[in-house]
Amino acid sequence: MVFDDRTGRCLDLDSVEDLAPQPEPADSSSKETVCAPPPRPRGRPRLGVVAREVTLLPEHWEWLSRQPGGASVAIRRLVVEARQSYAQEDGARAGQEVAYRFVSAIAGNLPGYEDALRALFVGDRKRFDMSTSAWPEDVRDYARARASGAWAEALTP
Repeated sequence: MVFDDRTGRCLDLDSVEDLAPQPEPADSSSKETVCAPPPRPRGRPRLGVVAREVTLLPEHWEWLSRQPGGASVAIRRLVVEARQSYAQEDGARAGQEVAYRFVSAIAGNLPGYEDALRALFVGDRKRFDMSTSAWPEDVRDYARARASGAWAEALTP
């Protein structure tokens, strides 16, 4: 089994060649005729904005409509503030997910598996280390490395 270090997901590989970096495609643009770019459409540039539906109560819409710049600006500002406020918790949750994927795939039959997962999700690094201490060295070390992002002290500046 091969795991992605960043996500903890098991990779589906057909052969050893799948591990090698893939060559970049040959530059065929030199053979093609250079065309003029299409004319720009009228209106504001797209800027990567994606329109989606949001369901809110009438009082929420009223509050948003009174905000400077309108509802879209207010919602974007709120999202930016929330991302900054919850960055540490989001990072810990991502670290837990990475470690969980690996541990659940590899260590399900090892002693202390369930206690290790409980410790992981309550953020108890000491108990996680104790629960994984009887695991084979390579599995234990890899699981601890994947879980390093889950601990609050690792995320504190």
